[in-house]
Amino acid sequence: MDTVIVQLPDRERRPAGAPAGGPRLLHLGPGQSAEFGRGEPGSPVQVALPDPGVSRHAGRITAAEDYWRLSNYSKHVTYVVENMEGAGEHIKVPPGRLGAPVPFEFSRVVLPSRDGEVHFKVFAPEHMYLDAGFGAGAGEPTQSPFALDQTSKYFLVLLALCEPRLRDPSSGAVPGVSEVLERLRPLPGCHDLTRSAVNYHIEYLATVKLRLRGDEERSAGTSRKRAELVSLALRFDLVREEHLALLRPPKPGRPCGERTA
Repeated sequence: MDTVIVQLPDRERRPAGAPAGGPRLLHLGPGQSAEFGRGEPGSPVQVALPDPGVSRHAGRITAAEDYWRLSNYSKHVTYVVENMEGAGEHIKVPPGRLGAPVPFEFSRVVLPSRDGEVHFKVFAPEHMYLDAGFGAGAGEPTQSPFALDQTSKYFLVLLALCEPRLRDPSSGAVPGVSEVLERLRPLPGCHDLTRSAVNYHIEYLATVKLRLRGDEERSAGTSRKRAELVSLALRFDLVREEHLALLRPPKPGRPCGERTA
């Protein structure tokens, strides 16, 4: 089981207007590690940061169960791990610190460099949450097969996609990315949400969180993925009517998700 996913930095900058390729991902299971830094001939690293201000072997990340640890091999430089879902929340990993636990589900590891900073992203998608209504009893608690954090932006994206059906079960509308943006941008913490961010969250939900199955789903366009996500989420009550309180009321006279482009 993969518990940590590292999004590797782009090898090269794309020209303006060039199509974006899929991100390069490194999957780690419990106990597996990956070193990051510049690397050196004969001794490469798994997460390459080709900046002259970064140490050849700058540190290591190690996957645990539903979190990961960061080791800082530098003697002088502090690394920062930012919570990408938080409002400035971060932790500092001082020089020489080994195995610092990182609890964030979405993280950006930032290292200072000669040109400012370099970074890479680490995701710990296997965070588990108790089923709603769990009561005390003997034995291990039951865990949800879909580990969704209801305080995250990806959950808001899923909720906005399901909103038309939650408000009107007879509706077949699935909001497009523009409609999702319109619904979420007024919310605290979502003012700077972009189309690419919404598309990323849709991809994250489809491939990691809800795990749409089959090659056809993985290669499907965004429109089909949105429809599949809505179907699965509503089928298993992953989003419910009470979650609509997380959104602002829709504008009068305008049905939610009236366009599907």
